Amino acid sequence: MGKGFFNVPIAVNEPVKSYAPGTPERDAVLKAYKEMYNSTVDVPLYINGKDITTGNTRTMSPPHDHKHVVGTYHLADKTHVEEAIATALEARKAWSLMPWEQRAAIFLKAAELVAGPYRYKINAATMIAQSKNIFQAEIDAACELVDFLRFNVQYMTEIYSEQPKSTSDAWNRVEYRPLEGFTYAVTPFNFTAIAGNLPACMALMGNVVVWKPSDSQVYSAKIIMDIFKEAGVPAGVINVVFGDPVMISETVLSNPDFSGLHFTGSTFVFKELWKQIGNNIHNYKTYPRIVGETGGKDFIMAHKSADPKQVATAIIRGAFEFQGQKCSAASRAYIPNSLWAEVKKLIIEDVKSFKMGSPADMSNFITAVIHEGSFDKLAKYIDQAKADADVEIIAGGNYDKSKGYFIEPTVIVTTNPNYTTMHTELFGPIITIYVYEDEAYAETLTLVDSTSDYALTGAILSTDRYAITQATTALQNCAGNFYINDKCTGAVVGQQPFGGARASGTNDKAGSPQNLLRWVSPRLIKETFVTPTDYRYPFLGE
Repeated sequence: MGKGFFNVPIAVNEPVKSYAPGTPERDAVLKAYKEMYNSTVDVPLYINGKDITTGNTRTMSPPHDHKHVVGTYHLADKTHVEEAIATALEARKAWSLMPWEQRAAIFLKAAELVAGPYRYKINAATMIAQSKNIFQAEIDAACELVDFLRFNVQYMTEIYSEQPKSTSDAWNRVEYRPLEGFTYAVTPFNFTAIAGNLPACMALMGNVVVWKPSDSQVYSAKIIMDIFKEAGVPAGVINVVFGDPVMISETVLSNPDFSGLHFTGSTFVFKELWKQIGNNIHNYKTYPRIVGETGGKDFIMAHKSADPKQVATAIIRGAFEFQGQKCSAASRAYIPNSLWAEVKKLIIEDVKSFKMGSPADMSNFITAVIHEGSFDKLAKYIDQAKADADVEIIAGGNYDKSKGYFIEPTVIVTTNPNYTTMHTELFGPIITIYVYEDEAYAETLTLVDSTSDYALTGAILSTDRYAITQATTALQNCAGNFYINDKCTGAVVGQQPFGGARASGTNDKAGSPQNLLRWVSPRLIKETFVTPTDYRYPFLGE
């Protein structure tokens, strides 16, 4: 790490460990996985620096072995949520006044705890709770979370260094205050790093937080909170509640001191929360900030000049890594007819080579989807595709939930560019491919842009720079993250700030200064050195 503004460390991306056979990290993470898998943990609420048990609990089980219980977690009632809010507001009195470098030190320490002593534990927790293979867990729970924590500190120092011009008569300065009131973080199951970043980035900027993790991510959320506590986050700054999301959100959003929502999850839920905030707008002391990243119907567009092997690999990795449960996962692809035979052959070969099972077996590329609800939804769409005349399943198409929620990676080919799986978000290992005539490239670009309500990620593969330029222009509004000659997943903090528009969210770019600016309320201070003593200006003279 180098040195930045006011001598604060400048972030560099955390290196990804290989976990190849025979490496020490492979042995370390498997040891942690085995120990955690064969024991149980009780996860309390965390309010005002205290562990709160309610006796009203649910069990936690790995998606790849749903009959096996790894622990329980406690559910909050309304009084616990109200206590979390009151605690946060009390903590704000001291936290909002803490010097920024002291807050920075806490989260830089958290980054080092993740990168070092907690690395294998948080990776193992993510493998168990979210059924990520070790590579997906490493790039998420270890590397991306570390990157968020480090880069946010760098971005904070850059924001604070942005100051207006002053003159010899007056000193102008901007104070980047935290929002007045408390903030609310609602986080998803699919990325441990997102779960850690949403509350942490708001707290870093001086805000206090009520955090509601996904029920399917509680197991690794506990590890995040353990890290924050050890790093020195004071009591009441980040409070964690689990339970009925409707009750929790209604309680939070009805409070007059609510000042901001940081959300990652489904489009429907985000819109409902936005509507509740609008309905309550006359009750708030300040206009709440609303930041959300939601769904996607992410695409891969291939031009006739593309390399078939590159196209096939982009589809395989983009659609099937982490079982297609990334917001950025490729779920529709457009392939020119001249390339289709070769691309099809390569895709089928790759899918047949996949091994599927527990992430504890590191030869498995595919594991389970997150829960039974997701499994049932995906199975329904696969069954429908088997029955419909205008589609064909060329790879996969099987599923089994007897032990774990396993959906075989499935490739659907359609002659109907508006077939349901071309525009409906599925959030699983299913991709639908439409084969277009080579000469219809421009028309197909228009089709890509108009097919989906979402605008999160997309990719163009081509060796023709004119074709790339044409796609970059035509698709400018349908992907907040646009990839040229790559898959449409894999945004790295500090390199590819992430977010989309349309139904995909507010495009406030997680992992960038733009996002942190949403969590401050600037105050301009002008100090005049020689104060006037007479109202008369020279033009008033005789």
